[in-house]
Amino acid sequence: MSILNVEHLSHGFGDRAIFEDVSFRLLKGEHIGLVGANGEGKSTFMSIITGKLQPDEGKVEWAKHVSVGYLDQHAVLKAGMTIEDVLKSAFDEMFRMEERANELYGLMAEADADRMAEYMEEAGTIQELLTAHDFYLIDSKVSEVARALGLMDLGLDKDVTDLSGGQRTKVLLAKLLLEKPEILLLDEPTNYLDEEHIAWLKRYLLDYENAFILISHDIPFLNSVINIIYHMADKKLSRYVGDYDHFQEVYEMQKQQQEQAYQRQQQEIAELKDFVARNKARVATRNMAKSRQKKLDKMERIEKVHEKPKPEFHFLYSKAPGRFLFTTKDLVIGYDEPLSSPLNLEMERGSRIVLTGANGIGKSTLLKSLLGIIKPLEGQVELGEGMEIGYFEQEMAPDLTTTCLEEIWNEFPGFSQYEVRSALAKCGLTTNHIESLVRILSGGEQAKVRLCKLMNRASNLLVLDEPTNHLDPDAKDELKRALLEYKGSILMVCHEPEFYQDIASEIWDCSKWTTKL
Repeated sequence: MSILNVEHLSHGFGDRAIFEDVSFRLLKGEHIGLVGANGEGKSTFMSIITGKLQPDEGKVEWAKHVSVGYLDQHAVLKAGMTIEDVLKSAFDEMFRMEERANELYGLMAEADADRMAEYMEEAGTIQELLTAHDFYLIDSKVSEVARALGLMDLGLDKDVTDLSGGQRTKVLLAKLLLEKPEILLLDEPTNYLDEEHIAWLKRYLLDYENAFILISHDIPFLNSVINIIYHMADKKLSRYVGDYDHFQEVYEMQKQQQEQAYQRQQQEIAELKDFVARNKARVATRNMAKSRQKKLDKMERIEKVHEKPKPEFHFLYSKAPGRFLFTTKDLVIGYDEPLSSPLNLEMERGSRIVLTGANGIGKSTLLKSLLGIIKPLEGQVELGEGMEIGYFEQEMAPDLTTTCLEEIWNEFPGFSQYEVRSALAKCGLTTNHIESLVRILSGGEQAKVRLCKLMNRASNLLVLDEPTNHLDPDAKDELKRALLEYKGSILMVCHEPEFYQDIASEIWDCSKWTTKL
């Protein structure tokens, strides 16, 4: 049974086409992985099928009475609500039903016999529905999901405006899972989850009976939970049965077959053109030449396989710093309240340290405190001599009004336009991306703009806060290669062991000093 039908969908931004004549069908129980390089339009597709964005052309049709739950990259929470308020709002419909039942019980006190029977029947129906949907177990359900995603550690009475980006994503994900919609739409759900919570989400999705569409660049996670791949590339959407690894094998084979067919056709075209050129003027062979020309004119041309530009990252190394890059003395980090016990840390030249631990325990805050972006609550940080630091933040400001070109030019005013364009192209961004506003780019494309800034300024310490978030597999592989090649020191927050294990010389478990556990 088809739950969602998308027919002849076309959409673009300005003169940049994202989809052309795309069709898609979601069947009951399908677990779909939506994959493709950064900027191919995966999040845009999700926005269109959820009605947040109207397509230029085409039709989106959901089955009647289907409930859809959507976790997107840019979701926000209302100020003034606690975590518990948000989680319990998943059951708003049932709370409304309970209110109606209580109202009916009140009306029964003054009702005549006919009204009494009517009220009792309606109240009985509501009671059956509440019992069937485990209404009286809501508190335990909320606790179970909150515990599984690490929200109990934050405190369910915490105001959502005080949460980090990662914590907000966890709250939204927990609410979505409590709602148990017939369709789950998940856009990069693992970006802000640590290993323990990713493992829990994996188990949850494996047992999920309904259909879901999942966007993720975390390939091991994707492989473990999906059974269908839809690949978005060159403004088209193609369906493959199986996991991501199987899709890769089939896709590579298809590209090879297309390339071989293209070469054969090019040879045939060359031979036909040659025959026409040699024989169109001769009376005896003129008709044969016309016939060959007709064949040429009617021939459906096979497109040459164009490989997407793959990013090339290379981090410039400046002069060697002193032996110690930073030392801390009784450093207590936090905002209104402490996030850590007093910290006495030091990092030596040549170290490659990865910070691990659950979201919200202060990893990003520690980086910002070491860099002087945030003042510590107590203690001090002393940076070593000769430090030249390159810092990669998790996210860009959402209200940027600059294009990619302007963003890099503002950072490097001495660059010519050719140098700016070349620098962005090396990061895997096309001409269309380069001239687009930064804020309309995908999360992965924005990350490449930030990496471009980092690459073009020499450093001896790279401070990286979740650099793999949003990056597609090609970009992630290239980033890993570039970091292994980098001659300087690295201090990095990362939740993907398969990415950081070969890079790290030390792993610091931040849960050992946080006050949040």
